Amino acid sequence: MADGLREILLIYALENAVKHKSVPKPGAVMGALMGRHAEFRSRTGEVAAVLKEVLAEVAALSTDEREARLQVLAPDLLRAEKPKQEAERVLHALEHTEEGVVMRFAPNPSGPLHLGHARAAYLNDYYVRRYDGHYVIRIEDTDPRRVEPENYGLLLDDIDWLGLKVGEIVYQSDRMDIYYEHCRRLIELGGAYACMCDAAYFRDLKLEKKACPCRNQTIEENLDLWDRMLEGEFCEGMITVRVKTDLEHPDPAMRDFSIFRIVDAPPHPRVDARVYPMYNFSVVVDDHLLGITHVIRGKDHIANTRRQRYIYEYFSWNPPVFKHYGRLSIGGVVLSTSAIKEGIVSGAYTGWDDIHLGTLKAIARRGIEPDAVRKAMIDIGMGETDITFSWENLFAQNKAIVDPKANRYFFVPDAVMLPVADAPAHIAEAALHPNEPERGVRRLLFEGSVILPKGEIEGRTMVRLKDLFNVNVAWEGERPALTYAGESLEEARKAHAPIIQWLPPGQARDCTLKTPEGDIEGYCEEAASRELNRVVQFERVGFSRIDSVAVDLVTAYFAHR
Repeated sequence: MADGLREILLIYALENAVKHKSVPKPGAVMGALMGRHAEFRSRTGEVAAVLKEVLAEVAALSTDEREARLQVLAPDLLRAEKPKQEAERVLHALEHTEEGVVMRFAPNPSGPLHLGHARAAYLNDYYVRRYDGHYVIRIEDTDPRRVEPENYGLLLDDIDWLGLKVGEIVYQSDRMDIYYEHCRRLIELGGAYACMCDAAYFRDLKLEKKACPCRNQTIEENLDLWDRMLEGEFCEGMITVRVKTDLEHPDPAMRDFSIFRIVDAPPHPRVDARVYPMYNFSVVVDDHLLGITHVIRGKDHIANTRRQRYIYEYFSWNPPVFKHYGRLSIGGVVLSTSAIKEGIVSGAYTGWDDIHLGTLKAIARRGIEPDAVRKAMIDIGMGETDITFSWENLFAQNKAIVDPKANRYFFVPDAVMLPVADAPAHIAEAALHPNEPERGVRRLLFEGSVILPKGEIEGRTMVRLKDLFNVNVAWEGERPALTYAGESLEEARKAHAPIIQWLPPGQARDCTLKTPEGDIEGYCEEAASRELNRVVQFERVGFSRIDSVAVDLVTAYFAHR
């Protein structure tokens, strides 16, 4: 046949047969044809007769023969039906895993997690799964100035969303007595002392590599001061406990650093305390007592690793294996917890999940899947070189996940409603998914007028309305006039007419598409409102998550193209 009907039907029948490993049903092949080739919709009788012959031919072929024929006729479709599954990147092996692996992810509840946290969370998770190890989530909440009660729930929600292989969750605020006990032991070992020097005075001595007067106190004197700290005799800023290190160390930050301090306000939401451990002390005690074997964290912690080794040596503990990765620069979104809080209070951001933010809640609201974040972070790996986060890689990973699931709909921005002269009434049948004809179609009823993206027809003499027909475009001043130009796809191609989205006024809903660059106002298909909390593909626009549906408005969050 001159128009290639038989070959087109054979291709779609082979495509379906290869995918489902069976002879397709006539309706599935017919749906694929009509959804992609509107020019055949007026010839259903002829199509049915040819299709009967085609299906008989496909039924006579073996599985291998079907794949071979499809390879000849449409190799791109065969590759699409048999995608190469990319294995997760294999990272370098960890050393000293013979006796098991115990790892930890240790966020603090100053706010929800963001993309930077996801790297540490997933790298640790990767090795826990690889070595069938134990994963500890340790909530580091011993700075009451950074803790707010609601942040615990936000944190746990994010951890659940990430899908980590969590073995146990530990709160440092529940372990205060353990830290107090080990501080006393460190003082008894001669490794720490209580210092009452003014902070500025101590800093000057430290820079001059000189000991402060408190350093020479006896163990008994230090224990007495420690007890008085715990009994509440001192106020914030009056006393601190310091580790005895090397006063000649070339890095002043290593010299007699603080491990305990008093914080008078605000009160902690989980524990009644005023004496709190500093990061480097609580981390060492917890890593040892929880049996952590390997620590993966950013290279901004290298100085902390050096500080912590002093404490390990005093207690005669073996430190875990430390791995430090390079800095990850994430542009295009706000990550700073303090800046986000200020923005929420001022009204600049709608909440922790505002589209301009890099929090996991904002990423999820846009329709990014946790597995896409995981794959993007594992692709980055543990290199020590500083790098810039690739949004393109994240979007590509997410597209591979959502594309097979997302139904297709029209969204029309920059909308203008126009009549189409001389056009017959028509029901357009647009596939819900181009590769899944069995899902069915959306039926859009044309009754004389269409809603179009005005910018798409400017400067054009012809456009094709997707899954409908061609229209000629004439301009009368600033307002275009549309005239029916037939249904031939071939004619549209010859005229280099773009294929654009459209909507019938009776099936259009007001729709706001939120993007990082700003809101886009327009209209979407009525049927898209039934996809609440799911990702759809707005054809020619991109993947978006239907966020809310009201009586008068559908709101969607743009994910990516």
